[in-house]
Amino acid sequence: MHILFSRATLAPHTFPHPLPMKIIHLERGFSYSDAQRLTLARKLSRLATYCKRLNREDSVVRIESEMQPTEKNRDQILISITVELPGKNLRAESRKRDPIEAVDRCMEKLEPQLKKYKELKTRRGRMMAARHKRAE
Repeated sequence: MHILFSRATLAPHTFPHPLPMKIIHLERGFSYSDAQRLTLARKLSRLATYCKRLNREDSVVRIESEMQPTEKNRDQILISITVELPGKNLRAESRKRDPIEAVDRCMEKLEPQLKKYKELKTRRGRMMAARHKRAE
């Protein structure tokens, strides 16, 4: 269990998730309910199915949630998710009326980025192994 801090209240939040990755959560202008926190944790745990490196403790997922007054009510909540992996930072951002909808859209944007990262890393690993065999 990780302790996370909200920038608005500076109160610690417990954020239950089964993964060893570190999750940093910042809220500005509003706060999530307990049910929304659990839903958010479940959605973030899906990211580990695309890339096993997220199961490491040196991987960080940063979620920034901000409510800004705008002319259109449908885009008041800005959610940005940053996935910090060894050697690469992946980022997605979305504006929606509901924070869970915005997180869903960010997940849709992050999935292809994670798949591409995984392919790059596994292909590179295979090529390096083939080079070592040729050198012997």
